[in-house]
Amino acid sequence: MTAVAVPLVKDVLSIFKMRIGVAIMMSAIGGVAITPGPMPDAWKIVVLAGAVFLASASAGAFNQWAEADLDRTMKRTANRPFASGRLHAGLAWLTAILGLLALAVAAAYWSANGWAAFHTFAGAFVYGIVYTIWLKRRSWTNIVVGGLAGSFAVLAGAAAVGSAWQPEPLILAIVLFLWTPPHFWSLAIAARDDYAVAKVPMLPVVSGPAVTAKVIFAHTALLVGLSILPVFWSMGPVYLAGAAIGGGIFIWTSIRLVRAPDRKNAIRNFLASLLQLTLLLAAAVADRMIGAL
Repeated sequence: MTAVAVPLVKDVLSIFKMRIGVAIMMSAIGGVAITPGPMPDAWKIVVLAGAVFLASASAGAFNQWAEADLDRTMKRTANRPFASGRLHAGLAWLTAILGLLALAVAAAYWSANGWAAFHTFAGAFVYGIVYTIWLKRRSWTNIVVGGLAGSFAVLAGAAAVGSAWQPEPLILAIVLFLWTPPHFWSLAIAARDDYAVAKVPMLPVVSGPAVTAKVIFAHTALLVGLSILPVFWSMGPVYLAGAAIGGGIFIWTSIRLVRAPDRKNAIRNFLASLLQLTLLLAAAVADRMIGAL
């Protein structure tokens, strides 16, 4: 690969927001693990996980494509490929992004069923259209509604096993819905000046860091409490341990943020949210695997 091609490949990969895609994919796998019923074949789970990842990647790319003008106004995002002009946000890219989403939905249908395909599409639609186009520049509720993207990933995984409307996957979907705002608002506290300059009505800009920290704590306490509930149906001690440990850390850092709603504690809470989600989803998968032995 030539010296010119390496930066281009990095730029192309970066527009797909791979880290978000991994989190969304993990949520789908968590949905598979937490749903009672016969497990699908391993290859079907792999294909479905890949489909959810690609759908998230397409939504992430659309977000950067649609927000190139907004990204230019913020230090944190000004160097993104579309914002900087290194990639041209034209019709060709939009066509490729929509084609990637179509491939993802088709793969979800092929590996699972129509409901899994629907939830895969719905997650990308919420992030790409509802959050990015309709709400982000208009309302502080943008990321609240945007949290449904992770919920739909859980439901896509659940649909591959059986009904997504069982207590365990529904609770996990609600947990993901509640998880996204404190995760993102923590980052928004740290980047508050950027959002203020760009006139994006994130909650820390609209209400200030102190109020936002209290709302974050309320979300965190509720989601951690809900994350324990699947133990009363089918999940076991491994799941309980992951939910309790990750949840306890997340609550503690949220309390510290309420006490001192500064950038340092906001970043700590942001990282704690990632740890909590990782432990919760990993514990769900481990619990299911141990139960199958």
